Amino acid sequence: MCFSAEASFAAAALLLPAGAVSVAKAWRTDRHYVAICALPVLFGLQQLSEGLVWTAGETGDMAAVSRYTLAYMFFTWLAWPVWVPSATFFVEPSNRKPLYLAFALLGAILGAGQYLPYLVHKDWLSVTFLPHAISYGGTMLFDFLVARELTYTIYLVTVILPLLLASRTEIRIFGLLVALAFVITYAFFRFAYISVFCFLGALMSFYLVAMIYWKARQPPEGVSKRRGAVEPRSQWSGPQ
Repeated sequence: MCFSAEASFAAAALLLPAGAVSVAKAWRTDRHYVAICALPVLFGLQQLSEGLVWTAGETGDMAAVSRYTLAYMFFTWLAWPVWVPSATFFVEPSNRKPLYLAFALLGAILGAGQYLPYLVHKDWLSVTFLPHAISYGGTMLFDFLVARELTYTIYLVTVILPLLLASRTEIRIFGLLVALAFVITYAFFRFAYISVFCFLGALMSFYLVAMIYWKARQPPEGVSKRRGAVEPRSQWSGPQ
């Protein structure tokens, strides 16, 4: 698989309209799914940002590289650990919502602690252009408090676990796809794990478009009609 500006722009060109369609479909079908179906749009914006990182790097404009990298990392560190549990919150029953609020709060604390320092300490964020990938690295705020492996574990908990624990089967399937993206990244692309994991996650989000169209074809909840069922006759047959 080749990662490049063209790959990022192509992904964005497909994700943005697909996400818009899925959001519109969710709005007409079940508005509880609007936030989760907006993920392809957000992934599309992130891939657009990475495409711009690539092109700025090719021209040697390091100031632009810094700006577009900050935009890209906004989605990586702040948007995903907050949006994913929050979006799942809306499709969960009331008794499970506090769990997802806790996930969203944990994600907000982690994301803010990781991302906001980049706005002040721009030298903390480094970008290395590899032949077919971008490696994002540098200093993280939580490095001063805990091992980085723990930071990454908490990140994965806030992004993947809410999906896997969802009460809806279709959401758990998406969680399995995101978990698969992580496994592939960890096994083969650890040299550029942030870029590759987000790219694969973006590809997995196309599932959400299919999911909402499948859901639109299902009967409303609580309505189960057997095929060929005969309507019961009224016991009153009118005046004789």
